[in-house]
Amino acid sequence: MEINDKIEESPKTWLNRNVIGMALASFFSDAGHEAATSILPLFLISIGAPAASLGFIEGVADAVSSFVKLGAGWFSDRIGRRKPIAVLGYLLTGITTGLFALAHSWGSILLIRTVGWFGRGIRGPVRDAMLAESVSPEARGRAFGFHRAGDTLGAVTGPILALGLTALLAGHNGSETTYRQIFWITLIPGILSALSFAFFIKEQTRTPARNGNLFQTISTLPKRFKIFLIGVGIFGAGDFAHSLLTLRAIEVLTPDLGAKVAGQTAIALYILHNVFYAGMSYPIGALSDRIGKRGLLTLGYLLAAIMGIGWIVSVPSVWMLGLLFGLGGTFIAAEDALEGALAADLLPEDVRGTGYGVLATINGLGDFLSSVIVGALWSAFNPIVGFTYATVLFALGALIIYKAR
Repeated sequence: MEINDKIEESPKTWLNRNVIGMALASFFSDAGHEAATSILPLFLISIGAPAASLGFIEGVADAVSSFVKLGAGWFSDRIGRRKPIAVLGYLLTGITTGLFALAHSWGSILLIRTVGWFGRGIRGPVRDAMLAESVSPEARGRAFGFHRAGDTLGAVTGPILALGLTALLAGHNGSETTYRQIFWITLIPGILSALSFAFFIKEQTRTPARNGNLFQTISTLPKRFKIFLIGVGIFGAGDFAHSLLTLRAIEVLTPDLGAKVAGQTAIALYILHNVFYAGMSYPIGALSDRIGKRGLLTLGYLLAAIMGIGWIVSVPSVWMLGLLFGLGGTFIAAEDALEGALAADLLPEDVRGTGYGVLATINGLGDFLSSVIVGALWSAFNPIVGFTYATVLFALGALIIYKAR
């Protein structure tokens, strides 16, 4: 009997091979790219790149990722296959984190990051559609929460790995050389992620969809889903890359702690951020199966607004910054677990890949706008202006999701 046949008979089988395999693939992927991401701001500083370059790099890469997400989701609906696309995506992301070691300018980092996020883009919507199809509707919150927990356990492991390697290798090399060596090491978990998806996941046989071209298919998406996208999009336009939090923590702490200790502390705070991200993903997803996804997603968006206010008034206190990083991890846990689970409830199966592609594109365009705008406001004025912009959009997105029925 096929996995998905079993699922239809008993919702209790939600923790199946597919769910575990996708969590494992995401664990390895995040361990690799979060190790690289956690030291990327420090690496940019070491090669003399300006602060605004980080926001631009993250924003452009996210924008490219967003556009390919739209096409990948629709294409998977059309051909009736999702797994090969996902495996290719994991492989591209895993390889490119190691290639940061070859970069000598922020422009080359932009190019490498964009290729990696192209891979991340094509894998995201097809994986989420496969995850939604691997469990019963009653268990989607748990399945998405469990997947995000595996994803973020990797996000915790990655920065810990980077922090340990930084301490181990720093005594033998200059900081720039150390960062390059760490980038090469990230190849190992990156390749393991692609292998995990290739060998663990069993794809459900599907009939290719015949809903017309991409734009015709998008036009058939349910009205409730489109309203949901408006709230997600407005929130996403303020949801800047959290590597900017690491950069801000370094700036805030350097006058009191010195550049070296501030950098190490910022990495530790980023680890704390990801601990909350991992630890809250499954509980939030499981709770949403009981009390509803929309209300919890609204609360998650409000936590983002509270975090934004905290960064506006931030002081050079490790405890204060730790609280803000913890709030950041918690709201992302709610965002990632509940947006995907709620989307599955709103989308019919024959356009689910396309719907997830549209959702991912809206999120990615928001990431592009937010990262670039916050980085530009940061450089042109000061960080407070950038965080104020983000906080307003966080609150507005929460209001729209709350009002949507």
